[in-house]
Amino acid sequence: PRGPSPRRALLVSPLRVRGFWPLLTALCTALLCFYQALRGSAAGEGAGGPEDAEAAGSGVPLLKGSALLLLGCLLARCCGARRGALERFHARQLRVSPHVLGHSKAHVGRVVAELVRAAKAQGLQPGPLALSLRGDFVRIGSAYEQHKVRSPDCFDILVPLRLPPHLEPQPRCADGLGPCGAFVCGLRARNGWTRRCRPFAEGFCVELQGRSHLSSGLVLRWFQGHLQRCLAAVRYRLQERCRVSLSVCPGHPPTLHILPCSDYVCCHISMAVRLIPAIPLGDGLYLTALPPEGLHGSPAPEALWGLNASRQEQRLLGWLKEQAPDASCHLKCLQILKGLRDLRRHGLEEPFCSQWGRVLSSYVLKTALFSLLLQGPLEAWDEQFLVERLEDLVLYLRDCLRKQVLMDFFLGNTSIPEAVALPRFLKEAAPVNLLSAFDRATLDLVAFQLISTWIQAPHIIRMYSSPRYLRPVPTPCRHMAEARQEPAAE
Repeated sequence: PRGPSPRRALLVSPLRVRGFWPLLTALCTALLCFYQALRGSAAGEGAGGPEDAEAAGSGVPLLKGSALLLLGCLLARCCGARRGALERFHARQLRVSPHVLGHSKAHVGRVVAELVRAAKAQGLQPGPLALSLRGDFVRIGSAYEQHKVRSPDCFDILVPLRLPPHLEPQPRCADGLGPCGAFVCGLRARNGWTRRCRPFAEGFCVELQGRSHLSSGLVLRWFQGHLQRCLAAVRYRLQERCRVSLSVCPGHPPTLHILPCSDYVCCHISMAVRLIPAIPLGDGLYLTALPPEGLHGSPAPEALWGLNASRQEQRLLGWLKEQAPDASCHLKCLQILKGLRDLRRHGLEEPFCSQWGRVLSSYVLKTALFSLLLQGPLEAWDEQFLVERLEDLVLYLRDCLRKQVLMDFFLGNTSIPEAVALPRFLKEAAPVNLLSAFDRATLDLVAFQLISTWIQAPHIIRMYSSPRYLRPVPTPCRHMAEARQEPAAE
């Protein structure tokens, strides 16, 4: 038998799921109240002896019980409404189609590979005393960690650079020279500093405390110019597939824009790829330039670097996926929390709106999730406990904000499972507080708004889910459109 039609199933299922238990509870409550009313009237018509009084008084606990039963039903219905609102929010606004995301990542990989290949070929011409590209690239960020939200149109790519063969990087913590967690990168010449090193030092190094240090600003400017010079060759090779362009903003990594222009690319989505130059340290660690927003008042902004441990994050996520239940909701919790953060920003005014986004950055949210995951049994993160785990994550973040402490998960953390092997450099690094750059008043206000956002989550989702606040939906992939048309044709 074919079973009930989809239309019939759609009409019957909501009644069974949403209407049966509230109706049953209301019916039982009405019967209890009717029974108590009958007993009360019977007791009133009697002789009024002690037994009758006791019988009449015994109706009070039953009445209270029925009231509590009704209250429990209402609370359960509210919890179900909250979960339903969060599930719909995730399905309609946050979840990215795996098919479209897979195609987008494939297109990005092809274009970036062409650009890196061309840049490496041209970088070999100046000789061994300049920077060059190593020839590969590293995919990082939410698009490659299965927790990207909304649209598959933004990607982050690390592009490893190669120092001259006789130089080695020597990073150390920039104590007092920059924000918490910043590093400076000294250089060691294997045969001692000689005249051969002078051209490289003049082009890419700055003096700091009497020593020569690799400059993140100079390296970033060289990288931007080098990619721009190589873009012509990439345009020619890719002209049948897509149009590419490069935008450059001072102090920020360049962004590669990819616009499909033929049927060769089935998902017609314009994509932006942030190409981040990185100095390899070994063991999957890289130094990347710090964004200028966090360097206000720093005495040596040109010499400061940030440590990128994206490979370790991907290893930890892979280990958690193996250990957690098959239907684990930890990544879904992260997606929903990022979505609520973005929606709440629409109702905030500057300058607090910018502070809200910086305090609750995606890295901070991911760090809080990692810390909470390792505190309890992973079986508790089953899909059926989505609302409870999401509330735990919000409360954990609230407590961190009130205490002004959220330690970086990898730097100096000794509680990471042994199955996730960490480089020695990370284990021996000084612990870093990710909230140290913010004052108490800002963190208290963010904590208050975070709890308010969670309490009013269904209302906020309804308020800011209009087309005015939503990003335009990307054009569907033609493969998916054809697949949807096939059953209709039958």
